[in-house]
Amino acid sequence: MKLIKIEKITLNIGTGTDATKLEKGIKLINHISGKKPVKTFTTKRIPTWGVRPGLPLGCKLTLRKKGAKEMLVRLLQAKENQLASKQFDNVGNLAFGIHEYIDIPGAKYDPDVGIIGLEVCVTLERAGFRVKKRRVKKNPISKKHLITRDEAIDYMQKEFNVEIK
Repeated sequence: MKLIKIEKITLNIGTGTDATKLEKGIKLINHISGKKPVKTFTTKRIPTWGVRPGLPLGCKLTLRKKGAKEMLVRLLQAKENQLASKQFDNVGNLAFGIHEYIDIPGAKYDPDVGIIGLEVCVTLERAGFRVKKRRVKKNPISKKHLITRDEAIDYMQKEFNVEIK
């Protein structure tokens, strides 16, 4: 029950209100992963930024299971298998950014896209975490079963040979 595994990896590109950047972001995520991302839309109105509900502001893609693990290996190689301890949160998740997609192994420069970066969020879980998400008899996970920052760091070091700064 204490075995840690990857629940999902989310690739995210925030583009703002510029439609051409959004199309470039969609093309980039499709190029990197081979899957079609979805657009993210605003829910709030912020007049000073020119944002209204329903306006597309970015795109994201969620990978699970075997595809997530394979993609994470490639994305960590782009970061030279080095992460900072501040990139881990207190419940075992981690997030890091890649400044230029051409650092990812297997990704070639596309002149239509240009140079764009992306954000990678990794969600870790243990067996039994479904209890907090299921529809019937939802319950919180006990503190003893949650993933701590140190456990997440140890998992990444052992499973992916990541060096923590």
